Amino acid sequence: MLGQVLKPFDKSQRENIFHIRCLINDKLFSLIVDGESCANVASTRVVDKLGLPTISNAKPYKLQWLSKEGEIIVNKQVLIVFSIGKYRDEVLCDVVPMEATHILLGRPWQYDRKTLHDGLTNKISFTFHGHKVTLSHQNKSTRTNLK
Repeated sequence: MLGQVLKPFDKSQRENIFHIRCLINDKLFSLIVDGESCANVASTRVVDKLGLPTISNAKPYKLQWLSKEGEIIVNKQVLIVFSIGKYRDEVLCDVVPMEATHILLGRPWQYDRKTLHDGLTNKISFTFHGHKVTLSHQNKSTRTNLK
C-alpha cells in the first residue's frame, strides 16, 4: 500500500497573471499576457513616448473597463515590435489609455502563437519560427529560454 502525506495546496499562483518586461525601441516596458482579454492592446503612453505611427482600426469598438474616462472608442492601432531576451516578435495592437501595463497581449496573440500557459509555474511556452520559446517571470527578473 502506498503511503499518503497530505500537504496544504499552495494557491499563491492561482490568481497571478503573467507579467514580464520587454524591450521596444531599446526601452524597457511592462507586458502582461491575459487570456481573458479579447484584444492585443498598447497603452497610449507607449505610442506617444516612442512616437509610433498609428493606423485607423478597421473595426472600431467601444471599451469601458480600461479607462478612468468611462467609455472610449478604440479607433487606432499600432504595430509593436518587441523583444524579450532572444525572442523578438511584432504584434498589431489596439491603442487605448490604460494604466495597468504598457502592452497587454490577449487571446489573439495566444491563439496565433499557440501558447501554453502553465498557471502553477507561471510560464508560457510556444514554438516560434521553429524555436521553442519559454517565457517565465521570477522575482521581478525576466528569464527567457529560446532553443
